[in-house]
Amino acid sequence: MNPLGVRPVINANATVTVLGGSLMPPPVLQAMVDAAAQFVDLPELNQRVGERLAELTHNEAAYVTSGAAAAITLAVAASITTDSQAFPVAAEVVMFASQRNGYDYSARLLGVRVVEVGASEEELRAAVGRGPACVLWFAGAHYARGALPIEDVVRVAGEYGVPVLVDAAAQIPPVASLWRFTRDVGADAVIVSGGKGLRGPQASGLVLGKGWLVDRVRAHTSPLHEIGRGMKVGKEELMGLLAAVEWTLQQDEGELLAGYERIVDNWIVGLQGLPGVLVERGYPSEAGQPHSRAVLRLARDRDTVVQLLFDGDPRISVGTYGLPDDAIALNPQTLEPGEEKVVLDALVRLLSSGDGE
Repeated sequence: MNPLGVRPVINANATVTVLGGSLMPPPVLQAMVDAAAQFVDLPELNQRVGERLAELTHNEAAYVTSGAAAAITLAVAASITTDSQAFPVAAEVVMFASQRNGYDYSARLLGVRVVEVGASEEELRAAVGRGPACVLWFAGAHYARGALPIEDVVRVAGEYGVPVLVDAAAQIPPVASLWRFTRDVGADAVIVSGGKGLRGPQASGLVLGKGWLVDRVRAHTSPLHEIGRGMKVGKEELMGLLAAVEWTLQQDEGELLAGYERIVDNWIVGLQGLPGVLVERGYPSEAGQPHSRAVLRLARDRDTVVQLLFDGDPRISVGTYGLPDDAIALNPQTLEPGEEKVVLDALVRLLSSGDGE
C-alpha cells in the first residue's frame, strides 16, 4: 500500500472495520491464494465448506456470508419467508429496545417492522405471541443491560415457535460463541464476523445453526438472483474463512487471553505517574469480550491526543468507543508481537512532552 501513500496503522483500537478488521495468519492467506488459482463449481464448494464448518462448530449447518451485517439480512430473510421465498407484507422482528443499534438496518432493509420490548418476560411474551418472524438478540456485555438473558429469550420464544437469531459478530473470544448460543442454549442461529476474532477475510461472516434456516439462507443468495445476489462470497473468502476457523480452534485460548492481560499489565505500569494521566484496567473489552484493555483518563484534550497518535510515525489508532470524552482505550487484541511497546513508548513521549496542549 505504500506506493499509494497509504501508511500502515498499529491497531491498539479493536477489530474495527475502518482499520481492516484483523490480520490474517499465514494459513488463511495461503488458503485464499490457493483458491484464487483455480476455477470451481462455486455452489458445490459453498455446500462443502458449510458442511465442514458445521462439523467444526458443532452446529447442524453453516453458511459463509459477505460479513456479519449481510448475515443478519439473510438470516432474517430466512425467518420471514417460506420455501416459496415470498416476503410477507407486514413481517415483524422483535428486538429489545436497549439493543437497538446501527446494524438494525440489516433487518429493516427487508421491509420488516421492528417491535421493541423491554426487559420483562411479560413484554417479550406479548410480542412473540403475535407471531413475528423472529427475535433478533445481540450478544455481548455491552448489550446485556436492559435485555433478558438469551436463555430466557429462547425459552419464551420457543413456546410460540418463533425463531431466535443471535448476533455475536464480535464475540470471539471466546471461541465457544460458535456453538454456545445454538447447540447449548437452543437459538436457531448465531451470526459471527469472519474478519474479527476469527482472523479470517474481513468481508466474510457466518450463519451457524439450524439446518432449515441455513437452507433458506442459501435460497436467497448468489449465484441465485435473490435479495442476497449483491452479497456475493467468492471462493477465496470461502476457503479463507474455513482456514481461519480451523486455525482458531487450534489455538490455546487460555494463553491467548493471558497474553492480553500481560500486555495490559505492562501498559498500566508504564503509564502510571505521567502528568495529567489516570490509567486503569477496563474489563470487559469494548465489545464485551472476556479480556481487559487499558483505559486512560486525560487532563488534556482527548481528541488532540488521538489525532497526534494517528498522525505520528508510526501511525497508531486507539479506542474511544463507549468512553467518556476525556478517555482513550488501548486494546491488546489486534497487536502484533512487539507493537505493544511501540504504543507504550509513543504515549509516554506524547503525554510527557505536552505536545498539542
